Amino acid sequence: TSPADGKILHFGRVKNSEVEQVKGVTYSLENFLGPQTKQSKDLSSSSFQDHLLLSPDSDLFHVVVYLAPGDYHCFHSPTDWKVELRRHFPGSLMSVNPGVARWVKELFCLNERVVLHGQWQHGFFSLTAVGATNVGSIRVYFDQELRTNTPRYSKGSFHDRSYVAMGDQVKPAAGEGGVALHKGEPVGEFNLGSTIVLLFEAPRDFTFSLQPGQRIRMGEGLGSL
Repeated sequence: TSPADGKILHFGRVKNSEVEQVKGVTYSLENFLGPQTKQSKDLSSSSFQDHLLLSPDSDLFHVVVYLAPGDYHCFHSPTDWKVELRRHFPGSLMSVNPGVARWVKELFCLNERVVLHGQWQHGFFSLTAVGATNVGSIRVYFDQELRTNTPRYSKGSFHDRSYVAMGDQVKPAAGEGGVALHKGEPVGEFNLGSTIVLLFEAPRDFTFSLQPGQRIRMGEGLGSL
């Protein structure tokens, strides 16, 4: 289901490890998510996209939801899943308005963003909160250590934090674990408007029930198997 109230900018199947931010303007999946955390045995023979997938019978899908400044600015869990890693990219705070997104290639890779990596019942799942003009302030409720909107940063740098849930406390962990999120549960918030990008593995017959540019409310369905 939709993680937020907003407008559907783009959705579809991911091809050639490139994702469209708006029609005709793409960005690199690897630049957006950062390098792989789990090293595969053979990185040479397949793409970055293939290494995210757990099943050979799955594809990678994406949805971009744009939150205008007047929209409800909290975001929620779109499904039942487990967050294993938080990756914070400090960065620019350019407007993510669709008009700007048409002109700036890799806009979503330049702006400050917080990527939550994990798994759901069909494999890989990620939710990324992308900052925008005056919206470097991104909060994730279960992670009190996250500090966004710091003006000094080096381009391309990122900070990882691995999770394991210990009762009500969230603690970094080197091994297995994760933070279990339930569908509809509040996850975090922006100060104003911004963008949420979902990237997820699903069986190949997954179909979206969306139209580009449509308004959507938090909790409304995105597609079906």
